[in-house]
Amino acid sequence: MEVFPAVAVLGSRQCGKSTLIKMMAENGMNMLYLDLQNRRDLARLEEPELFFRANEDKTICLDEIQLVPNLFAILRSEIDRMRRPGRFILLGSASRELIQHTSESLAGRIGLIDLTPFLLCEINKEEGFDLNRYWFRGGYPDSYMSSSNEASALWRENFIRTYIERDIPSLGYQITSRQMVRLMTMCAHVQGQLLNASKLGDSLDVTHQTVKRYLDVLEQTYLLRTLPPFFSNTKKRLVKSPKIYLRDSGILHQLLGLDDFNALLGHPVFGSSWEGVVVENVCAFLSGGDFSFYRSSTGEEIDLIVQHKGRMTAIECKASAAPQLSSGFWKALDFLHPDATFVVTPFSGQYPLKNNVQVCGLAELLKQFP
Repeated sequence: MEVFPAVAVLGSRQCGKSTLIKMMAENGMNMLYLDLQNRRDLARLEEPELFFRANEDKTICLDEIQLVPNLFAILRSEIDRMRRPGRFILLGSASRELIQHTSESLAGRIGLIDLTPFLLCEINKEEGFDLNRYWFRGGYPDSYMSSSNEASALWRENFIRTYIERDIPSLGYQITSRQMVRLMTMCAHVQGQLLNASKLGDSLDVTHQTVKRYLDVLEQTYLLRTLPPFFSNTKKRLVKSPKIYLRDSGILHQLLGLDDFNALLGHPVFGSSWEGVVVENVCAFLSGGDFSFYRSSTGEEIDLIVQHKGRMTAIECKASAAPQLSSGFWKALDFLHPDATFVVTPFSGQYPLKNNVQVCGLAELLKQFP
């Protein structure tokens, strides 16, 4: 806000965008907050140029701005008339319309921020923090802070239903509820695995192109992350398909019908679930990083490769107190020669393994990045 006249805070539904901005207003910021889903607030923008000029000394926050796309052109001319940093805050669930209009109408005038559900580093210092609770319930505030696992599950169930039945159609995507539920559930079962669009398409009775289009919807609305494979200039045969992750572990576990952490412990997705927690926290924590995974046709594999500020970091995820590493992992290290290597477990503390490989918890890992 000290640099750009407008800042857009983008993220999935219920991740805390509006709450964050209202907290800023309560802390003394001279702000007007308008919810464009509210008819009364929307009526105040019948003559937007007059409204903006009458309140040009304030920061104006427009929530759910993708619902009123004609405002973007007006914002552009208003910003050009008075280019003061921090004049506008735009909030919206990710959508093609919002990204398109900000890039075309407000290029050079707007800064974009992705807001995620809670990351580990944002809550692990609270009194009585329980990693297993965060891992099982996920990072959405209302899910994580629920009074019980049953209340958390109820919230997540209704979040998924509302997302499928209301949010996707409101963003202009024409997908049946039944197909989207099946697709999200299938994605949950293949968490952390290579994308096989043809196989998913056969299960849904649609083409692989349609599956990729549906996955784009999930990715653009911040529910899915695709992790691309690492590429090198050598002739070594590397896989070309991305890996897919449901970004929030709580949503993952809800789609799989898991009732509590003990149920997760006995489920085949246990290790992949932890991998997803690590991948999401690292990718969301580091701004401007380049993320990939390494896998060769001969079985050499590392879960996450981070290239950030000129350094390469290799990260292997193991949901075990005594991680066992395969020969493929060590061969991959010999090929990549990363600057640092970490094996991340759901336990606190850090200790060396061998060959400059460190075993650590997720909180300790995040502290390694400047």
